[in-house]
Amino acid sequence: MTHLRQLMLDELQRRNYSPSTVRCYIHAVEEFSKHFHRSPERLGPSHIREYQVHLFRDRKLSPGTIQSRCAALRFLFVKTLRRPYLLDEIPLPKRPRKLPAVLNPEEVARLIDSARNLMHRTMLMTLYATGLRRAELCHLKVTDIDSKRMVIHVHQGKGIHQHLDTTLTLMIAGHRVGHYSAEGKLLTPLTKKQINAVKKRLRGKVTEQTFPLNVQIPQTTRDSHVTTASTATNL
Repeated sequence: MTHLRQLMLDELQRRNYSPSTVRCYIHAVEEFSKHFHRSPERLGPSHIREYQVHLFRDRKLSPGTIQSRCAALRFLFVKTLRRPYLLDEIPLPKRPRKLPAVLNPEEVARLIDSARNLMHRTMLMTLYATGLRRAELCHLKVTDIDSKRMVIHVHQGKGIHQHLDTTLTLMIAGHRVGHYSAEGKLLTPLTKKQINAVKKRLRGKVTEQTFPLNVQIPQTTRDSHVTTASTATNL
């Protein structure tokens, strides 16, 4: 591990950044360094400008992805290398704001019914009933569910916040949710890839005959804004 990498890790940990953000920032800086075949300490404003154009023109990355790469470079140069004058040299690209696709209750029911087993059905029902994010679902335990009050306690949600989500209907008895089964048996935690795979399989099964052409069934649960937006709208 290089001195600069360790220094950046220390700065990220001092600020209590989430593990996923740490991985994202470190990867972005590694890509930046590999592009010029030299240490970021030897790179300046002209290299940053050239790299941003490269991401847009050659890599054709989305504005959201480039924005996260730029945020990583800002952290590197301003917080780690102590070059605050470079902040204006690393603009964050504007992201287009799009209205999320919203499924009506009947379409949500058909989506859930297309699940091939009880675990997948439970995952979809939990996402829709609570509006949880993908990572929050992965960390969910049965002990976080208060069935009497019909609420879920979310630990370390986005931004490391805790909050309560009111459930509409949540079937948990006898099958797996997050880390544990309803009987309290320790299981391998759910991963984001597992949830993504479920949504990908469902996308292949659900056709335009099931949903209107203007409704995009999410390819992954990273696009779980669809279920979240549908939850908020149908409430």
